[in-house]
Amino acid sequence: MAAGLLILLVVIGLIVFAHGAQKLFGWWGGPGMNGWAAAMTRMRIRPPVLWAWISTLSEVGGGIGLALGFLTPLPSLAIAGSMLVAIAIVHWPNGFWVNKRGYEFNLSILAAVAAVALAGPGAYSLDGLLHIRLPEPVTLIATTILLLAGVGVALGTRAPAPAAETKPQPT
Repeated sequence: MAAGLLILLVVIGLIVFAHGAQKLFGWWGGPGMNGWAAAMTRMRIRPPVLWAWISTLSEVGGGIGLALGFLTPLPSLAIAGSMLVAIAIVHWPNGFWVNKRGYEFNLSILAAVAAVALAGPGAYSLDGLLHIRLPEPVTLIATTILLLAGVGVALGTRAPAPAAETKPQPT
């Protein structure tokens, strides 16, 4: 079981890290922070620069933390927050399938980090090697509440959608 969890930690952690590095550094064709902040503006998230940094650091830091298996409930929840907002704002309207810009990929990442948060990182992690055990279920319950509050704030601070232009009706 420890080897299986290690594979899950490393693969999902590095995928999420790379996703965040596209935003932070512009690696692998990513937008970099200026481009990501502009994307946040287009998504009507306010304040865009603050949320650009929060989402990027959640992915970069969460990805590294998950890959190392360090304080695993925390990076798991950071990643979950990023995926929930991405699903709600970007992918949900497009349906399930990723080839139509749907939420399939984000849901897979969300399920993986939820499994790790519930199962723990296993023996082949920094938590396992250093014998770090956060108090459960208190840690998971408290951080989930904070996560949901943060997602609610991110979604609640979006600017209203612009009014659709109306063309004058011929008389």
